[in-house]
Amino acid sequence: MAPAAEKASAPDLPVQIFQVSTLYGAATLAAALDAGQFGPRDSARRLLLLSHNAEIPETALRLETMTGYERIAARFDGTLDWNETIHPYHPAAWAPRPEEAPLWQRVLRTAWDLGTGPVELIVESIQVNPAKALAGTFPESTVHVYADGLMSYGPTRSDLAQSIACRVRRVLHLDLVPGLRPLLLSEYGVEPELVPDAAFRAVLAEIAEEAADDPEIARASAAEPTALLLGQYLAALSLLTAEEEEELHVRMLRGAAAAGHRSIVFKPHPTAPARYSQALDEEAGRSGVRLTVLDGPLLAETFYERCRPELVVGCFSTAMLTAAVYYGVPIARVGTDEVLERLTPYENSNRIPLTVVDHLVADLEGGEEPAVPGAAPPSLTPLVRAVGYCMRHKVHPGLRAEAAAFLAEHHADPGTAHHFTAERLTQLALPGGGTAPERAGASRLRRGLVRGRRG
Repeated sequence: MAPAAEKASAPDLPVQIFQVSTLYGAATLAAALDAGQFGPRDSARRLLLLSHNAEIPETALRLETMTGYERIAARFDGTLDWNETIHPYHPAAWAPRPEEAPLWQRVLRTAWDLGTGPVELIVESIQVNPAKALAGTFPESTVHVYADGLMSYGPTRSDLAQSIACRVRRVLHLDLVPGLRPLLLSEYGVEPELVPDAAFRAVLAEIAEEAADDPEIARASAAEPTALLLGQYLAALSLLTAEEEEELHVRMLRGAAAAGHRSIVFKPHPTAPARYSQALDEEAGRSGVRLTVLDGPLLAETFYERCRPELVVGCFSTAMLTAAVYYGVPIARVGTDEVLERLTPYENSNRIPLTVVDHLVADLEGGEEPAVPGAAPPSLTPLVRAVGYCMRHKVHPGLRAEAAAFLAEHHADPGTAHHFTAERLTQLALPGGGTAPERAGASRLRRGLVRGRRG
C-alpha cells in the first residue's frame, strides 16, 4: 500500500510514522493530532502504518474495514501496510538483526518514499514487535509511545534496550482513570502526557456519525436495548477456557436481567467463536430477555454514541471505562476474581487492568449497584503501585518502601488480599508473605526438587 501523493516528498521534509493495530488506537492518535500534540499540520509528512497482529492476520477483521476508519485515515498523507511490507513474516515475530538495520532502513525509505529527512516514530507497545522492529530499523529516530488502554497504568512488561529507551520522549494516554498516573516506561524517566478528553470524545462522535446508516446499529437500535455486554475472548489469552468464557458471558446476561434489563446487546470480540452467542441466545430465552448480537466491524463506543445504553457489563475491558468516562454510562464487572486467581505469571500485563477494574467497578453478581466510578479513590494509587512493584520489582526498587507500608496495613483486607500471592510476597520479603524460616524451607524444597529432576 503506497503513500498517497497529497503532499510532495521533499528530501529533507520530516516524516512522522504512526503505527496502529486497532481502530481505538487510531482514534487516540487522531485525537492527539487534532489537539496539536504532534505539531502543526504542515510541519511533517504523516503516514499511517497499519499492522495486523492477530495470530492468523489473513483471517482476522482488518482495521481498514471498520466503520469510521476512513475518517481517521483522512488525517494522514498516506497509509502503509506493515504486514505487506514484511510478508511472509508475522508482525509479532519479525525484526531485523542489528547488523541488517541500515540495509532495512534504506529499503523502507525507498519503498515508502520517505526521502532522506528525519523520521519520527509514534508506536504502541514499544517493548514488542512491530514497534520494537521499527525502532531498531530507524535507530536515530525519536520515539513517542501511545497507550490506548488500561495497561498504561501498569509497569513496562519487559526490559527495553537502552538504545531504544533513551529515545522515547513521552507516553500519550487517555485519562481513563482520572487521578491515576501511568507506570508505563516510568523506570526510564519517560513522562506521561494526557490526550485531551474533548478531542477524543470528538473523534468518537465523528466515527459514530459514519455509522449513522450502518445496518448493524440500526438493528440494535430497533431493539431499544438498555444494557451492553462486552466480550473479550479471554480464551485466546489463555486466561480462561472457551467453556469458562462462554459461561462468563452467560453470567453477564443473568446479572443484567436480574437488574431489570429486558433488552440486551452482546458485542463479542471479533475473533470469538460463534457458539458464544448461541449459548447467550439460550440463556436469553430462559431469562425472558431480548438479545441482540452486535458482531459488525464497529467500536463499542459507536454503540454508546448511537444507542445510549443505561448499563455496560464486562470483565476488565478498556471499553467499560470508556463508557463511564466519556459517556457517563454506569458500568459493572463480572468474573474479575476468577481471572485474577489464575493469572500467571504474576507479572502478566493484564494484572493491572484487572486490578483497576476490580477495585473501581461495581460487582454485578455481588449485588453492588452499577455506577460511573469517577476519579480514582485515594485507595487505588497505592494498590496499583504495590501490585506494580510486585510485578516488576527489579526495575522499580524505588516503590519498595511504599509497597511494604501499604501491605503492612492492608494485605489482609478483603479488597486487597486477592491482588497478591503469598508466594510473591514471600519471595520479596513483604508483609503478607511467609516468615524467614518458611522462606528458607521453601528454598530448600525447591533445591531438592531440582536435584531430584537432575538425578
